[in-house]
Amino acid sequence: MTNPLYDRLFAPLSTRTQGLLRMPDGAVVSGVEFLAGVHRAASALRTLGVRAGDRVAVQVAKTPEALAVYGAAAVVGAVFLPLNTAYTPAEIEYFVGDAEPTVLLVDPAKRDALAPIAARHGAAVRTLDAQGRGSFRDLCDAQPDDIAIEPRDANDLAALLYTSGTTGRSKGAMLSHGNLLSNAEALAREWRFRADDTLLHALPIFHTHGLFVASNVSLLSGASMLFLPGFDLDAVLRLLPQATVLMGVPTFYTRLLDDARFDRAAAAHMRLFVSGSAPLLAETHRAFEARTAHRILERYGMTETNMNTSNPYEGERRAGTVGKPLPGVEVRVVDAASGAALPAGETGSVEVRGPNVFQGYWRMPEKTREEFRDDGFFITGDLGRFDDEGYLALVGRGKDLIITGGYNVYPKEIELLLDEQPGVLESAVIGVPHPDFGEAVFAVLVPQPGARIDLDAIDAVLRERLAGYKRPKAAEIVAELPRNTMGKVQKNLLRDRFGGRFVNA
Repeated sequence: MTNPLYDRLFAPLSTRTQGLLRMPDGAVVSGVEFLAGVHRAASALRTLGVRAGDRVAVQVAKTPEALAVYGAAAVVGAVFLPLNTAYTPAEIEYFVGDAEPTVLLVDPAKRDALAPIAARHGAAVRTLDAQGRGSFRDLCDAQPDDIAIEPRDANDLAALLYTSGTTGRSKGAMLSHGNLLSNAEALAREWRFRADDTLLHALPIFHTHGLFVASNVSLLSGASMLFLPGFDLDAVLRLLPQATVLMGVPTFYTRLLDDARFDRAAAAHMRLFVSGSAPLLAETHRAFEARTAHRILERYGMTETNMNTSNPYEGERRAGTVGKPLPGVEVRVVDAASGAALPAGETGSVEVRGPNVFQGYWRMPEKTREEFRDDGFFITGDLGRFDDEGYLALVGRGKDLIITGGYNVYPKEIELLLDEQPGVLESAVIGVPHPDFGEAVFAVLVPQPGARIDLDAIDAVLRERLAGYKRPKAAEIVAELPRNTMGKVQKNLLRDRFGGRFVNA
């Protein structure tokens, strides 16, 4: 019996003497060295009592040693549970209590705060710091390099990733070996990844984008990674000449565009720029092409499904869209109530079916049933529409849909108009309670550096281009929009902040 993830991603490293990971300080970790670290980490996990099906939770800095724990979990047949490094002890309490991991790896600075939580739920605590040192590393160093690989099949769980929990209780998405591997194979083919590619990896590895897209695709294709602990503009500009691919969130690209050092020459040798995890403004797309002659490739995925769609590697990369369904993945837009498919041009609920779609929510069978149609399509909660050529455009989350006076308003339509206005860097449109309309459309605007936003002038433009019920009843100018670690605007925080604008007036 095989072990799908280990066999395809890690076993080939046994003969790779050349560099796999290149660090910002110039240090190089070969494939052979990294695989030895994976095996030692797997032996350490077994020493700590981890068996097939157990959960291994990690809240540690991004290091080669941390990435090796992912491989080690695959070796022993465990379920890898990466946790956002920004989570507080109170948040960790929920995840540890819900997932009941056998082991919890933490930063040494957080050990005292998290050890009592782990003890309450029966997890062994070990440490790993930003230099890859700690009690877990010490245990690894005492282990042998060779280890028996636990048999697994495509349906066995490989990872448990919790949703952001911005609306209610956070849910654990169960991802199998087959889910992760099928998606990595599709992306490697579609994006033409090769063994001579070098990915500039500046994403976190506690999230789908940095772990299951960037890392898995690189490992599967034999590419190397410039392994940065995070996005640092100076480091990215310094290392970019050594890379062929950059994967990032929109913030990466806006920060690059804000720096005069990033010009056409700096990007001339690059093969591909990929953006995801949050919507890329069409303005950013156009500005990036004008500066570099490269069109950013935008794609669409989520915790529960990995990647669903992608703009083409060869062909038009259409600004404002997330491209077409990946091979083997079915994507449809339907009426949310009836489930009936909608024609091109009509907005509805985005639903997905394919080998990439998760196995359900951890210990939430009723919630899992609610989120799947009888024919196996997963209800993503996103709203979108296809154009006549099959490109998907996302218009927002279902929970962000505004119903004002009985009319549906899709925030994205208004945001696109607002973002075009003089002085506006970006915008967010939300619905807030209103005594007459139920909800009122409310705009939050961020000015461009040094610019002044003329709200009266913007209102005049919107009056010409939008139906009355779609126009914001009020607007607020703020210095920046609240975002999570992956760059997604946290509209729930905006609703909390401005929700009393009309009710308490």
